[in-house]
Amino acid sequence: MTKMTLGSYPHMLGFEQLERLLERTAKSGNEGYPPFNIEQTSDFSYRITLAVAGFAEADLSITVEDRQLVIRGRQSDDSEGRVFLHRGIASRQFQRSFVLADGVDVGEAVMENGLLHVDLTRARPEKIVQTISIRKG
Repeated sequence: MTKMTLGSYPHMLGFEQLERLLERTAKSGNEGYPPFNIEQTSDFSYRITLAVAGFAEADLSITVEDRQLVIRGRQSDDSEGRVFLHRGIASRQFQRSFVLADGVDVGEAVMENGLLHVDLTRARPEKIVQTISIRKG
């Protein structure tokens, strides 16, 4: 079976980067922790909300690396000297990645009631009409 790529379509020129982004997103292998929501808050803005109960602001880091929003969480183990009869709340680390399109910028991040909100804005596209002159060869 032949693998179909965007290069297989003669009318789709210059979309190689999009294909690489799709492959990178498919390989990211994000597990289900922590759960998150993505909502569109206006025509040009979005909000990602992660459920990070038990994490302090100092336990979290947010970076943008190569057009990829990366949110990491690492809790310190404070169980030394404590005796648990049942331990159902694990202190574990996580990394969540989101691929950002060109023109999408990360705004502010707010921690509220165990939820981390990260706001994103997308630049309004300019409508450009370009006329190409034809010269004799």
